[in-house]
Amino acid sequence: MRYAVMVTGPAGAGKTTFCSSLITHAQTLGRTVHLVNLDPAAERFDYEPSLDIRDLINLQDVMEELEFGPNGGLIYCFEYLLNNLDWLEDELGAYEDDYLIIDCPGQIELYTHVPLLPRLATYLSTNLSFRVSATYLIDSQFMQDKTKFFAGVMSAMSCMLSLGISMLCIMSKMDLVKDKKGRLKREVGRYLDPDPDLLLEDVNIGTNPKFHALNRAVVGLIEDQNLVSFLPLDVTDEDSVNTILSHIDNMMQYGEDEEPKVPKDMDEGDFDAD
Repeated sequence: MRYAVMVTGPAGAGKTTFCSSLITHAQTLGRTVHLVNLDPAAERFDYEPSLDIRDLINLQDVMEELEFGPNGGLIYCFEYLLNNLDWLEDELGAYEDDYLIIDCPGQIELYTHVPLLPRLATYLSTNLSFRVSATYLIDSQFMQDKTKFFAGVMSAMSCMLSLGISMLCIMSKMDLVKDKKGRLKREVGRYLDPDPDLLLEDVNIGTNPKFHALNRAVVGLIEDQNLVSFLPLDVTDEDSVNTILSHIDNMMQYGEDEEPKVPKDMDEGDFDAD
Protein backbone atom coordinates (compact mmCIF):
# COMPACT_ATOMS: atom_id res chain seq x y z
CA MET A 1 0.00 0.00 0.00
CA ARG A 2 1.20 3.49 -0.86
CA TYR A 3 0.34 6.58 1.17
CA ALA A 4 0.34 10.30 0.39
CA VAL A 5 -0.61 13.31 2.48
CA MET A 6 -1.18 16.61 0.68
CA VAL A 7 -0.08 19.57 2.82
CA THR A 8 -2.27 22.52 1.84
CA GLY A 9 -3.18 25.97 3.16
CA PRO A 10 -2.61 29.64 2.36
CA ALA A 11 0.81 31.11 1.72
CA GLY A 12 2.75 31.79 4.90
CA ALA A 13 0.89 29.20 6.98
CA GLY A 14 4.08 27.21 7.61
CA LYS A 15 3.48 24.30 5.23
CA THR A 16 7.13 23.73 4.30
CA THR A 17 8.26 23.94 7.92
CA PHE A 18 5.51 21.48 8.86
CA CYS A 19 6.65 19.08 6.14
CA SER A 20 10.20 19.20 7.50
CA SER A 21 9.06 18.54 11.06
CA LEU A 22 6.94 15.58 9.92
CA ILE A 23 9.89 14.08 8.07
CA THR A 24 12.23 14.57 11.02
CA HIS A 25 9.79 12.94 13.42
CA ALA A 26 8.95 10.06 11.07
CA GLN A 27 12.63 9.31 10.58
CA THR A 28 13.14 9.10 14.34
CA LEU A 29 10.45 6.39 14.29
CA GLY A 30 12.39 4.49 11.62
CA ARG A 31 9.84 5.18 8.89
CA THR A 32 10.61 5.74 5.21
CA VAL A 33 9.14 9.05 4.08
CA HIS A 34 9.73 11.17 1.00
CA LEU A 35 9.15 14.86 0.35
CA VAL A 36 7.34 15.75 -2.87
CA ASN A 37 7.48 19.41 -3.88
CA LEU A 38 4.56 20.60 -6.00
CA ASP A 39 5.32 24.30 -5.68
CA PRO A 40 7.07 25.46 -8.87
CA ALA A 41 8.06 28.69 -7.12
CA ALA A 42 9.72 27.04 -4.10
CA GLU A 43 13.24 28.17 -3.28
CA ARG A 44 14.57 26.16 -0.33
CA PHE A 45 13.89 23.03 1.70
CA ASP A 46 15.39 21.52 4.82
CA TYR A 47 15.16 18.14 3.09
CA GLU A 48 15.93 17.59 -0.58
CA PRO A 49 12.70 16.63 -2.37
CA SER A 50 12.60 13.11 -3.75
CA LEU A 51 10.29 14.40 -6.47
CA ASP A 52 10.22 18.04 -7.56
CA ILE A 53 7.81 19.69 -10.01
CA ARG A 54 10.62 22.15 -10.82
CA ASP A 55 12.35 19.29 -12.66
CA LEU A 56 9.38 19.34 -15.02
CA ILE A 57 8.50 23.02 -15.11
CA ASN A 58 9.63 26.15 -13.28
CA LEU A 59 7.43 29.14 -12.47
CA GLN A 60 10.16 31.69 -13.16
CA ASP A 61 10.73 30.27 -16.64
CA VAL A 62 7.00 30.39 -17.38
CA MET A 63 6.72 34.00 -16.23
CA GLU A 64 9.68 35.08 -18.34
CA GLU A 65 8.87 33.14 -21.51
CA LEU A 66 5.08 33.57 -21.53
CA GLU A 67 4.93 36.91 -19.70
CA PHE A 68 2.47 35.58 -17.13
CA GLY A 69 2.00 36.94 -13.62
CA PRO A 70 2.66 34.73 -10.58
CA ASN A 71 -0.87 33.32 -10.25
CA GLY A 72 -1.38 32.80 -13.97
CA GLY A 73 2.03 31.19 -14.20
CA LEU A 74 1.27 28.86 -11.30
CA ILE A 75 -1.97 27.71 -12.89
CA TYR A 76 -0.13 27.14 -16.17
CA CYS A 77 2.47 25.02 -14.33
CA PHE A 78 -0.19 22.81 -12.79
CA GLU A 79 -2.05 22.45 -16.06
CA TYR A 80 1.24 21.41 -17.62
CA LEU A 81 1.73 18.83 -14.87
CA LEU A 82 -1.76 17.41 -15.39
CA ASN A 83 -1.06 17.18 -19.13
CA ASN A 84 2.12 15.25 -18.38
CA LEU A 85 0.96 12.81 -15.74
CA ASP A 86 3.07 10.08 -17.33
CA TRP A 87 6.07 11.97 -15.92
CA LEU A 88 4.50 11.91 -12.46
CA GLU A 89 3.64 8.22 -12.75
CA ASP A 90 7.20 7.36 -13.80
CA GLU A 91 8.66 9.39 -10.93
CA LEU A 92 6.37 7.78 -8.36
CA GLY A 93 6.76 4.27 -9.71
CA ALA A 94 9.75 3.52 -7.48
CA TYR A 95 7.95 4.33 -4.25
CA GLU A 96 6.21 1.20 -3.03
CA ASP A 97 5.06 0.80 0.59
CA ASP A 98 6.33 4.34 1.20
CA TYR A 99 4.85 7.50 2.66
CA LEU A 100 4.84 10.68 0.59
CA ILE A 101 4.52 14.14 2.11
CA ILE A 102 3.38 16.48 -0.66
CA ASP A 103 4.11 20.18 -0.17
CA CYS A 104 1.47 22.07 -2.18
CA PRO A 105 1.32 25.73 -3.25
CA GLY A 106 -0.79 28.14 -1.22
CA GLN A 107 -2.94 29.75 -3.92
CA ILE A 108 -6.61 29.09 -3.21
CA GLU A 109 -7.37 29.16 -6.95
CA LEU A 110 -5.90 25.67 -7.26
CA TYR A 111 -8.69 24.30 -5.06
CA THR A 112 -11.66 26.41 -6.06
CA HIS A 113 -11.61 28.55 -9.20
CA VAL A 114 -9.51 26.05 -11.17
CA PRO A 115 -9.81 22.69 -9.38
CA LEU A 116 -6.36 21.38 -10.29
CA LEU A 117 -5.39 19.93 -6.91
CA PRO A 118 -8.67 17.97 -6.63
CA ARG A 119 -7.91 16.43 -10.04
CA LEU A 120 -4.44 15.51 -8.84
CA ALA A 121 -5.83 13.94 -5.65
CA THR A 122 -8.24 11.85 -7.71
CA TYR A 123 -5.45 10.73 -10.03
CA LEU A 124 -3.22 9.66 -7.14
CA SER A 125 -5.97 7.60 -5.53
CA THR A 126 -7.68 6.06 -8.56
CA ASN A 127 -4.87 5.72 -11.10
CA LEU A 128 -1.80 5.24 -8.94
CA SER A 129 -3.44 3.40 -6.02
CA PHE A 130 -2.30 5.79 -3.31
CA ARG A 131 -4.23 6.11 -0.10
CA VAL A 132 -4.50 9.90 -0.02
CA SER A 133 -5.36 12.38 2.72
CA ALA A 134 -4.77 16.10 3.22
CA THR A 135 -3.97 18.66 5.87
CA TYR A 136 -5.01 22.31 5.76
CA LEU A 137 -2.93 24.77 7.78
CA ILE A 138 -3.80 28.27 8.88
CA ASP A 139 -1.52 30.55 10.89
CA SER A 140 -2.36 31.04 14.58
CA GLN A 141 -2.03 34.78 13.95
CA PHE A 142 -5.42 34.55 12.22
CA MET A 143 -6.88 34.53 15.73
CA GLN A 144 -5.90 38.19 16.16
CA ASP A 145 -8.51 39.20 13.58
CA LYS A 146 -11.89 37.47 13.89
CA THR A 147 -12.97 38.27 10.32
CA LYS A 148 -9.69 36.92 8.97
CA PHE A 149 -10.04 33.83 11.13
CA PHE A 150 -13.51 33.02 9.84
CA ALA A 151 -12.35 33.61 6.29
CA GLY A 152 -9.74 30.94 7.07
CA VAL A 153 -12.45 28.61 8.38
CA MET A 154 -14.47 29.11 5.20
CA SER A 155 -11.43 28.49 2.99
CA ALA A 156 -10.71 25.29 4.94
CA MET A 157 -14.30 24.15 4.34
CA SER A 158 -13.97 24.99 0.65
CA CYS A 159 -10.75 23.02 0.34
CA MET A 160 -12.21 20.05 2.21
CA LEU A 161 -15.25 19.89 -0.06
CA SER A 162 -13.22 20.45 -3.22
CA LEU A 163 -10.59 17.78 -2.56
CA GLY A 164 -13.17 15.19 -1.55
CA ILE A 165 -10.70 13.26 0.64
CA SER A 166 -10.10 12.97 4.37
CA MET A 167 -8.64 16.24 5.64
CA LEU A 168 -7.15 17.37 8.93
CA CYS A 169 -7.29 21.08 9.79
CA ILE A 170 -4.28 22.41 11.69
CA MET A 171 -3.60 25.67 13.53
CA SER A 172 0.12 26.23 12.99
CA LYS A 173 2.68 28.35 14.87
CA MET A 174 1.02 27.74 18.22
CA ASP A 175 4.29 28.58 19.97
CA LEU A 176 3.45 32.20 19.15
CA VAL A 177 0.25 32.20 21.24
CA LYS A 178 1.66 30.72 24.43
CA ASP A 179 2.22 32.76 27.58
CA LYS A 180 5.55 33.09 29.38
CA LYS A 181 4.90 29.79 31.20
CA GLY A 182 4.40 27.92 27.94
CA ARG A 183 0.63 27.63 28.31
CA LEU A 184 -1.85 28.42 25.58
CA LYS A 185 -3.53 31.76 26.01
CA ARG A 186 -7.13 32.01 27.13
CA GLU A 187 -9.97 31.55 24.63
CA VAL A 188 -7.75 29.61 22.20
CA GLY A 189 -10.17 26.69 22.53
CA ARG A 190 -12.93 28.82 21.01
CA TYR A 191 -10.80 29.05 17.85
CA LEU A 192 -9.58 25.45 17.69
CA ASP A 193 -13.22 24.32 17.80
CA PRO A 194 -14.60 27.40 16.06
CA ASP A 195 -17.25 29.16 18.11
CA PRO A 196 -19.38 31.04 15.56
CA ASP A 197 -20.45 33.54 18.24
CA LEU A 198 -16.93 34.97 18.01
CA LEU A 199 -17.87 36.43 14.66
CA LEU A 200 -20.92 38.22 16.00
CA GLU A 201 -19.51 39.47 19.31
CA ASP A 202 -17.19 42.15 17.91
CA VAL A 203 -17.62 42.19 14.15
CA ASN A 204 -21.18 43.47 14.13
CA ILE A 205 -20.12 46.41 16.29
CA GLY A 206 -17.66 47.60 13.69
CA THR A 207 -19.57 46.86 10.50
CA ASN A 208 -22.46 48.45 8.69
CA PRO A 209 -25.80 47.00 9.90
CA LYS A 210 -26.61 45.89 6.35
CA PHE A 211 -23.88 43.25 6.72
CA HIS A 212 -25.24 41.81 9.97
CA ALA A 213 -27.55 39.43 8.15
CA LEU A 214 -24.60 38.19 6.11
CA ASN A 215 -22.57 37.63 9.29
CA ARG A 216 -25.46 35.64 10.77
CA ALA A 217 -25.66 33.58 7.57
CA VAL A 218 -21.95 32.74 7.80
CA VAL A 219 -22.42 31.74 11.44
CA GLY A 220 -25.37 29.55 10.49
CA LEU A 221 -23.40 27.86 7.71
CA ILE A 222 -20.50 27.04 10.03
CA GLU A 223 -22.86 25.76 12.73
CA ASP A 224 -24.93 23.65 10.33
CA GLN A 225 -21.99 22.04 8.55
CA ASN A 226 -19.79 21.58 11.63
CA LEU A 227 -16.92 20.38 9.42
CA VAL A 228 -13.93 22.32 10.66
CA SER A 229 -12.00 22.01 13.90
CA PHE A 230 -8.27 22.55 14.32
CA LEU A 231 -5.50 20.59 15.94
CA PRO A 232 -2.81 22.84 17.45
CA LEU A 233 0.67 22.51 15.96
CA ASP A 234 3.88 23.65 17.59
CA VAL A 235 6.78 22.37 15.48
CA THR A 236 9.15 23.00 18.39
CA ASP A 237 7.23 20.43 20.47
CA GLU A 238 7.83 16.80 19.46
CA ASP A 239 4.65 15.65 21.21
CA SER A 240 2.62 18.11 19.14
CA VAL A 241 4.12 16.83 15.88
CA ASN A 242 3.59 13.22 16.99
CA THR A 243 -0.09 13.91 17.69
CA ILE A 244 -0.56 15.37 14.24
CA LEU A 245 1.22 12.45 12.57
CA SER A 246 -0.91 9.97 14.52
CA HIS A 247 -4.10 11.65 13.32
CA ILE A 248 -2.86 11.59 9.72
CA ASP A 249 -2.01 7.89 10.07
CA ASN A 250 -5.50 7.20 11.40
CA MET A 251 -7.13 9.05 8.51
CA MET A 252 -5.31 6.85 5.98
CA GLN A 253 -5.40 3.69 8.13
CA TYR A 254 -1.64 3.63 7.79
CA GLY A 255 -0.13 0.17 8.19
CA GLU A 256 -3.39 -1.65 8.86
CA ASP A 257 -3.19 -3.68 5.64
CA GLU A 258 0.53 -4.38 5.81
CA GLU A 259 1.87 -7.86 6.33
CA PRO A 260 3.99 -8.33 9.46
CA LYS A 261 7.65 -7.95 8.56
CA VAL A 262 10.40 -10.18 9.92
CA PRO A 263 13.12 -8.13 11.63
CA LYS A 264 16.23 -7.80 9.50
CA ASP A 265 18.39 -9.63 12.06
CA MET A 266 16.12 -12.67 12.04
CA ASP A 267 14.89 -15.12 9.43
CA GLU A 268 11.83 -17.33 9.22
CA GLY A 269 13.74 -20.30 10.63
CA ASP A 270 14.16 -18.48 13.93
CA PHE A 271 10.42 -18.68 14.62
CA ASP A 272 8.91 -21.64 16.45
CA ALA A 273 6.49 -23.58 14.25
CA ASP A 274 3.95 -23.42 17.06
